[in-house]
Amino acid sequence: MAPRTPVASARGALIGLLVLLLGMGGLLAFAVQDGRAQWAPLLALDLEGGTQMVLSPQVEGDAQIDAEQLDQAVEIIRQRVDGSGVTESEIATQGAENVVVGMPGVPDEETRELIQASANMEFRPVIQVEQDLDFLQQTLLEDEDLSEEEAEALEEELAATEEDEDEAPAAQPEDFEEPTAEPENGSDPNWITPEVAADFANFTCSTEISLEERAEASDEEPLSACDPNSGVKYLLGPVEVPGTNIADSSFGMEQSPSGQSTGRWAVTINFDAEGTEAFRDTTTRLVNLEAPRNQFAIMLDGQVISAPTTQAAIVDGRPQITGDFTEDEARGLSEQLRYGSLPISFEIESEQQISATLGEEQLRLGLIAGIIGLVLVAGYAMFQYRALGLVTIASLVVAGVMTWWAIALLGWSDGYRLSLAGIAGLIVSIGLTADSFIVYFERVKDELREGRSLPGAVEAGWARARRTILASKAVNIIASVVLYLVAVGNVRGFAFTLGLTAIIDIILVFLFTHPLMQLIARRKFFAAGKPFSGLSEKELGVDVLYRGRGRFARSTVVAEGPAGPMTPSDSTADPGGASRPPSSALPRSAVTPDDAREARIQELPEISDLEWSQMTIAERRRTRAAAARQRSSEHAPHDAVASEQRLRTSETEEDR
Repeated sequence: MAPRTPVASARGALIGLLVLLLGMGGLLAFAVQDGRAQWAPLLALDLEGGTQMVLSPQVEGDAQIDAEQLDQAVEIIRQRVDGSGVTESEIATQGAENVVVGMPGVPDEETRELIQASANMEFRPVIQVEQDLDFLQQTLLEDEDLSEEEAEALEEELAATEEDEDEAPAAQPEDFEEPTAEPENGSDPNWITPEVAADFANFTCSTEISLEERAEASDEEPLSACDPNSGVKYLLGPVEVPGTNIADSSFGMEQSPSGQSTGRWAVTINFDAEGTEAFRDTTTRLVNLEAPRNQFAIMLDGQVISAPTTQAAIVDGRPQITGDFTEDEARGLSEQLRYGSLPISFEIESEQQISATLGEEQLRLGLIAGIIGLVLVAGYAMFQYRALGLVTIASLVVAGVMTWWAIALLGWSDGYRLSLAGIAGLIVSIGLTADSFIVYFERVKDELREGRSLPGAVEAGWARARRTILASKAVNIIASVVLYLVAVGNVRGFAFTLGLTAIIDIILVFLFTHPLMQLIARRKFFAAGKPFSGLSEKELGVDVLYRGRGRFARSTVVAEGPAGPMTPSDSTADPGGASRPPSSALPRSAVTPDDAREARIQELPEISDLEWSQMTIAERRRTRAAAARQRSSEHAPHDAVASEQRLRTSETEEDR
């Protein structure tokens, strides 16, 4: 099959971009029509205003909450609020006890209950374990370190698994047998009734458990739960030790019986008297069972945070949890356990609506700054590139539409809200997007100065410019990802929009800017180098003569030759019959780029124009020198001298 022409490739790319835009617009229109989205992006707290609640912690009796427990409570509230789809919320401590929660709009009753509820910790024995392959594969697909081949294999495996699940009906209680006897303890498999077995078979780690379902879960009944970090789902027995029996927890290096450090991190739990007795009875039973029933699960907020194996009966109330922990993981588990020792609920002490007066003013100024930036970029593009600057303006318009729709779609699908910092990222991206066009246009102009036609210059310039563009955008994306991961608060909004626009810029330059240049390169106005096209001899910045078909040559300069004045028109093989010395004999001022090109083609016929244009000057000199040495060994000495003379002439022309 014959290769596609540049025009056909350009039309295909533009059609692909059109399909993408129509898809984004159609999806957003459907969501708007359905009442689940809006055309404008959702705004964050600093731009829209919203609700600010001051929460006071509630604990039982005379117990006192410390700073670490309050920080853990704040983290749990943040996870709950983010999980409910409210992004760009602000959650922080106020003073020694209170927590301040600010979120856009007016929170619904479910969100209020989610914020106020406590997250009780429980210790339950493990009855059955199963790997949730679908959840694990989906998690792996989100891993940035995964290679393209591994990701494709996982996608195929996940698709095949989903097809099998669609064909197979959900498990029903009648598919399982009744237990043979009443359960004797929390680890007894007789807890698995047909209903419990069906619920566990249909349970997945992606199942969202509501606050009401958590509250309704009985401490005296089995429960299905998941460890989201490992993708393992557990069927657990009744609660045997509540988190309120934890007196304290700590972490440190594990010690061997001889007192030597093993080099592994460990977490130590200290139970009170009641917890010590209950945990002693539990571990005495578990240590004699086979896996996985020799494990106990530690649950917090409805999820399994750890499920260690019982290696000995713990009679002193000081169990130690070991594993392949990092220091941060051991610290985090210890803090979670300490939070379980004092389950905290919150009461809304005060609530008020906060306005976006400051945000509205900053938004107005930000929009003015963005408009000024767009006008300056458009003005510079028209001044520097004349009519070619229209390509830059059109590209910025398409990029703006794609960015607007992308943010609106993210607000509908993931609850993303545009903050003032995010708008700052969009304004900065205007200049970063214009950089791509400048690199591309300057490469094209360089190729025109070397004597190429405009279509050839567009292709050769693109081959060289796209590497620079991709490298530049890769740096922008990496910087955005790193900033997003290490930053907190609204700075994340800045990093997100900066990375999003970098990705859109890559799509745009491949599917719009370059294809558009391929098409206009065939237009006479640009190909002929007309004034104000951006590609005329004056605008290219060289003293040239136009030779037609978008090709240029340097102006003719009269020079003194051996036999008097001569010009480049004096040719030994002129169609009109006049004599003209070879290009190697012409003075430097009379050698045109086409003369040097023809001499190069005669000396190096195996090197194409594209390969030659991509070489550095040093590489060109080495190539010519190698060809000259080869010819000198094959021909007479006077041929070698002539070859060296042509080499020096060509190198001199390249230096110019």
